[in-house]
Amino acid sequence: MVRGTAVRSGGERRRALLGVKGLRKRYGERLLYDIGCMEVATHSAYVLTGINGAGKSTLLRVLGGLERAEVDSMRFEGQEVNPHPYPKAMREAIVYVHQHPVMFSTSVAHNIGYGLDVRGLPKAQAAARVEEAMAWAGVAHLRDADPARLSGGERQRVALARARVLSPKLLLLDEPTANLDGQAREQVIELIPTVVEAGGSVIIACHDRDLIGLPGVHRLKLRDGKLEVR
Repeated sequence: MVRGTAVRSGGERRRALLGVKGLRKRYGERLLYDIGCMEVATHSAYVLTGINGAGKSTLLRVLGGLERAEVDSMRFEGQEVNPHPYPKAMREAIVYVHQHPVMFSTSVAHNIGYGLDVRGLPKAQAAARVEEAMAWAGVAHLRDADPARLSGGERQRVALARARVLSPKLLLLDEPTANLDGQAREQVIELIPTVVEAGGSVIIACHDRDLIGLPGVHRLKLRDGKLEVR
């Protein structure tokens, strides 16, 4: 059984944001993993580790509603939910960021605000939230830039801003620093703790020792089809 509940410095236990029991993912006859129980707390950060092929990215995509899996039961914010079809409340609250984010060939500002347009947010409110997200990610100077001309670090920070602008309760990051080095990597790492400071939770699939070693981060490991707390 896996429990990911964090404890505040004062000893207060944080409530569960997302709980899953009996989570199994199969590819034909192959059972990729069988997770008895997984619980993600509010206002908490997790790193998800494991060897290549263990299913880290797949697990994030399942939690984000992008892939189907067998699930015995699921609770979100204390309510029992049916994962198929994926609930609207979870789709609005959980955001997945791909290792290689795809962007529209328009502008950085348009890419960051796209999700708000889809949700029908009034333009003035959307513009204000886009400005805040660009400032947070350090990409305000790139607002009119063509995403195709961005560096790897800039693209990753734009992708994080595009996720943040939606105010997710759970952010799922797939290898956010895998293709970065130097200052670009450090800038992305510095953004991660601010997600929790702003009231959200985050799960990061990675091999990056600096991410794994961030203060207060819980470590989850996929090994031989099971999920362990390290």
